[in-house]
Amino acid sequence: MTYHAFHTHGETRGSRWLVTCDHATNTVPPQVNGGTLGLPQSEMSRHIAYDPGAAGTAHALADALDAPLITSNFSRLVIDPNRGEDDPTLLMKLYDGTIIPGNRKAGPAEIERRKELCYRPYHAELGRLAASRARPVIVAVHSFTPQLRGRPPRPWHVAVLHTAPQNALSLAAIARLRAEGDICVGDNQPYAGHQPGDSIDRHALSHDRPHVLIELRQDLLGSVEAQQSWGRRLAPLLAAALEDCGA
Repeated sequence: MTYHAFHTHGETRGSRWLVTCDHATNTVPPQVNGGTLGLPQSEMSRHIAYDPGAAGTAHALADALDAPLITSNFSRLVIDPNRGEDDPTLLMKLYDGTIIPGNRKAGPAEIERRKELCYRPYHAELGRLAASRARPVIVAVHSFTPQLRGRPPRPWHVAVLHTAPQNALSLAAIARLRAEGDICVGDNQPYAGHQPGDSIDRHALSHDRPHVLIELRQDLLGSVEAQQSWGRRLAPLLAAALEDCGA
């Protein structure tokens, strides 16, 4: 079976929105160590390998916005599509206390091979989808762990990451989310902004495209129903935020 680094859904849909999910899956392609990184399933099911619940939420959000969706088809431990090509965390050998056996000996040649297999095809397709739309608006869906090992619990239900000054839609989305009254909203929490070369920097900031990066806490996405509910709830809030900022 031919391996594909991404999946697209609803490409012919007509809205301005393009939904992305960089960390959709914990898949290790068969071309990488025979399909394993040497970790037990319990570790591959953790946030270190992907963003649990993000893909289902992204699908529901894309359906509600009548938008196309692109999802990655490789674990962030294989190579992280939400990092620049020269970012030192592009390929992690230790993550949240877990050593990644399949990455311990990965040098420059192996990193380049994984870029060609996974990273570059994903970004080429994301770039193509964005360029194919008139006045595209990119919404990136991620999820975050409720608590890192040895760290305090994270109280936020939803977070929006942004970088000034190209953050009008993000600020409008934060206002709309907070107006709901029952959502604890992180403004650049539990981490901040965007890094050079990451997905939003590459496909939105560098093209001056309206965008918003949404993070949801993973314990709120534990079922298909919860993911669908969040996706449907976020869609009208984001649509209203887009009108608010006049993008």
